[in-house]
Parts: sequence; C-alpha cells; structure tokens
Amino acid sequence: MERKIKVVRIINRFNIGGPTFNATFLTRYLSDDFETLLIGGVPDDGEKDSLHILREYGIEPIVIPELSRSISPAKDRKAYRKIKRIIKQYQPDIVHTHASKAGLIGRLAAKALKIPIIVHTFHGHVFHSYFGKRKTEFFKRIERYLASFSTGIIAISEIQKHELAREHGIAPTEKIKVIPLGFELQKFKNKKESERESIRSEYEISDDEIAIAIVGRLAPIKDHDFFLDVIERLLQDGIDRIKVFIVGDGSERHHIENRVKLINKRAEVIFLTSWILDIASFNAGMDIICLTSKNEGTPVSLIEAQATGIPVVSTDVGGVRDIVEDQQSGFVIKPGDIETYTEKLRLLVENTSKREQMGGAGQQKVLEEYSYKRLVGDMEKYYKELLGNER
Repeated sequence: MERKIKVVRIINRFNIGGPTFNATFLTRYLSDDFETLLIGGVPDDGEKDSLHILREYGIEPIVIPELSRSISPAKDRKAYRKIKRIIKQYQPDIVHTHASKAGLIGRLAAKALKIPIIVHTFHGHVFHSYFGKRKTEFFKRIERYLASFSTGIIAISEIQKHELAREHGIAPTEKIKVIPLGFELQKFKNKKESERESIRSEYEISDDEIAIAIVGRLAPIKDHDFFLDVIERLLQDGIDRIKVFIVGDGSERHHIENRVKLINKRAEVIFLTSWILDIASFNAGMDIICLTSKNEGTPVSLIEAQATGIPVVSTDVGGVRDIVEDQQSGFVIKPGDIETYTEKLRLLVENTSKREQMGGAGQQKVLEEYSYKRLVGDMEKYYKELLGNER
C-alpha cells in the first residue's frame, strides 16, 4: 500500500470565518491519498471560537494558545517552538499555512526543517486599511521573503492574485494559484424554504417589515460606523418599516452600542445579537445582507447570503466582485460613497420584486462555484502538481 501524503495545516486562530471553514473542509474531506494534522491558535478578545464547527465534522485539532493574531515576541517564539516540534514529529510532505501569523511562524518552522512543499493561503491581507505606510511596507517585506521560499502561494480570488502580484509585488504571477473558498451551502437554501417563518417570528419581524443584517467582527476594518450612517439616512428619509441586525462581537462593541442607543431613540429598529452559531437558520429570516468593510479577502457572509437567496449591498473591496455580480445579485459600491450605498439599499427595501430577482440570481452561482467539494478537488490537484514538480 502506497504511503499517504501527509499534510500539516496551520491557521491563525479558530474563530468564525473563512479560514476555519477552509481548514475544516480540507482536513475532513481530502481523499484517502492524504492524511492531515490541523493546528491553530485562539480567537482574539470579543471573537467567538469556532471549535464547534470542527467538532461537527469530527476533527480534533491541536490548539496552541500562544498562536494569536496580535504580535507578541514572547508568545510568537513559544508558538514557533511548539509548531516546529510538532512538524518534526509528524514529518509531513506538505506544510500549508493559512493567513498571516500562521504563515509567518509555520513557514519559518517548515523551512528550518526542510519540508519539501510549503504552501500559504492569503485569506485577506494587511496591505491597506489596517496600518500606516511604514508599517505596511514592513509587512510587505516580510511577506516577500516568506514567498521567496514558499513552493506555492494560494489566492482566494483573481482580484487578490492581481493585488499580490501586480500591486504589492509579493510573489510572481506564476507562483500564485487561485483556489476560491468552499463551503457546505445547500443548507442555506434549504433553511430559507423551511425556517423563514419561524425565524421571523422569533425575532418579531412582521410581514411588512424588511429585515437587514450585517454579519462580522465588530472591528474598525468592518466600518460599522458607515453602516449606521446609512441606516440613519434611511430613517431620516422616512424608511422606518425595517429591522436591522448587527451580528457579531469585537473591540468596537461598546462604541457601536452607544451609537445604536442614540439612533434607536428615534425608532427602535437596530438590534445587536452578538455571534449566532446557526447562521443558516438566521439568514432564512433576513431580506438583505450588507457589508461595509474597508478591506476583505472573500467575505463569507456574502457567499452565505447569496446561497440563502438574499440580495446583498457591499463596498467594493477585496474579492467582493469575484462573488457578487454588481446589478445582478446585489450592488457593489465604492467605499465611502454613502449616497449611492443608501440609494441602493433603499431601492431593495422598497422593491420586493427586485429583492426576489437579485436573490435568485446569486444563489445558483455560489452553490456551484463555492462548494466545498470543488475546493477539495482543486486543492488535491494542486498538491499533487507541486509534489510532482518536486519529485
């Protein structure tokens, strides 16, 4: 019997988001040709851990508490030593890292141990909207060095590949492979049909109210202030038969709560739910999903919204245009353009047939293009291609 191809997969942290789902499905569903060990860090303060997702798929990861998103030389050194020890013991053919901190520590450990294949996936990047110019350039230099000894770099969208190669010079185009994220999406379609009525009853959404949600970390990069500015404008324009749900938690919660209290003095329409584990059921009761981020990789909330059959309104950042067809399954708007954002959201609030048309347009596309089965097939093919080139 031929020996299995052994993969060590390392992600920044087990929080709710694209990297966790990506790592989960690749760990669970790669064919019997592969054997995978999954390593990850802990969520930031205010983030919900995603270990329930891994348990759902029967995965027992190795959790390294010192591996976290924030920079801490002492913790980072400890995480490096632990990861290096695990890799040395496991003796993988491939080390595959996901997102920035895991990419730094995991790739350095793999290089030190002379692992044959080193792969890194950029789920997002910190090259704009996070830091000042000097710090951003510092991170770019680090990523260029890490890419120089990586066997392959994976971008999760064509737009991201262009940014990495052409705009930021992280790696040559030929070294970057586009493999979009993959999810288990059929349940979103099914629950829209079976649970819409019960969810709307649970959240006290009447038949004549339009439910709008924004899903994600309460962090500056997600720009909930812009979203709340838009909602204020709708209310000032007399659009008050709406209910607005802010789903998530994070460092900006206190600030957002204070703003919501002020807005709700006019009309109590905005509700903070914190994290919701069964987002497929929650989405079933919604009518529109928004995103106002300043920077994104491939936003999971927009994929899940379209799989549910819900139109979206989003800022034009990261890989949004790869997953949302502007004017077809939603509206993609230049960051900061509050007039257009408000106008398009108002259009969807007031026009039932437009919501239904756009919701249907996006559903089949994401069900086909963002299936976990497609993700797994693409990744297996890429791994074997890299191994073939190495051998």
